[in-house]
Amino acid sequence: MAVDQAKLLTRLLEVTRNLGSQVDLETYLQSLLSAATELTESDSASLLEYDEITQEFYFKFIPWFHRDAVNAVRVPLNGSVAGWVFLHVQPLAVDDVTNDPRHYKKIDELAGFTTHSILAVPLIVHGKPVGVFEVLNKRENYTSEDILVIQTLAAIAATALQNDLLEKNILTSQDEARELDRLKNEFIAITSHELRTPLGLILGHGTFLKELLGDQHNEQVDAIIRNASRLKEIIENLTSVDNYQTGGALVRSRRVSIARIIEDVIVSFHEMAKKKGIALRKELEPGHDLWVDIDGGKIAIVLSNLLKNAITFTNDGGQVVVRGEQHTDYVKVSVQDNGIGIPSVDLPRVFDRFYQVEGHLTRRHGGMGLGLSVAKVMVEMHGGRIWAESKEGQGSTFSFLLPVRIPEEAPPNSPFIV
Repeated sequence: MAVDQAKLLTRLLEVTRNLGSQVDLETYLQSLLSAATELTESDSASLLEYDEITQEFYFKFIPWFHRDAVNAVRVPLNGSVAGWVFLHVQPLAVDDVTNDPRHYKKIDELAGFTTHSILAVPLIVHGKPVGVFEVLNKRENYTSEDILVIQTLAAIAATALQNDLLEKNILTSQDEARELDRLKNEFIAITSHELRTPLGLILGHGTFLKELLGDQHNEQVDAIIRNASRLKEIIENLTSVDNYQTGGALVRSRRVSIARIIEDVIVSFHEMAKKKGIALRKELEPGHDLWVDIDGGKIAIVLSNLLKNAITFTNDGGQVVVRGEQHTDYVKVSVQDNGIGIPSVDLPRVFDRFYQVEGHLTRRHGGMGLGLSVAKVMVEMHGGRIWAESKEGQGSTFSFLLPVRIPEEAPPNSPFIV
């Protein structure tokens, strides 16, 4: 007897909808077996998965009343209906298994069950069979409609298995990523700590030698001090990011003028810009000191890293502009250059730690990909936001916002604190 079409569609719609629900895999596949027996008017159903190592099938899901008896049993690839379906990758209906050599009788003996007829279809994932979906003992012969129903349910079952595998792979990858991140942070913390003492000694003795040796060896001693200072900067950057991620960073907020920070940082980069013939200027609204409650030292580091980045990646003769704007609830600071720009594919990741835009740029300009990540964490420590806009070949603009409270009238001679 053909299944009522309305009932068939309703049942298939029901199991399809449940595919995206939070039901665990076993419960969901048991519902598919139940739907298979109901829609084909069979007595039982099972799902077998193929083990490539042993070249046998094991029961992935079976009705609960057969589970204990056959849960550990393996079905051979040769000499079974499941094996024939798997090898030929096509459905098979056997209406009388009595004299069919493809029927594996051991399952009946163990389960105390008598198989009269069987319909099996392959479970296919990415065009490759991975198992078999079976229904057993229909009251009448299996029909082409039954085959279509079981093929549909098998396709849904294959999708559910694939989704479960993908989810497990994602969770495993996330666990591995977290462990790698933990090991990386631990390595950075230990390395930074161990390098501080010898680096301090190098800088101290280098400074002493500079005073002791006089002008004769200035070039060599200056190279020692310059490179040791560079290592010190790298360690401080590593420590800044690590402290933020581990919750060890502190923000010591004071009343600070962002306008003064901009002025002082620009002065500190005057020589670097001059060597490349880069015009370095600021744009501030007259009468706006941009008072905020921040850790001035950390925001000075943010602006220094952005400005250094802009000068580094701007060609000789270019220009860099630093802007400060007062808004009702925040102060906005921007560093704009007309340099080489950032490829659109790299733009979303420029603030990632150790991320460097294009290998040839790194080799030409140096750097470890830490400056922008340090700027990001320090802005976020203040509850602010930082972002980049760029067009390759036309330059970049890095901007950050710092939230402010409506301040009381600032004393006219309040110092800039770092």
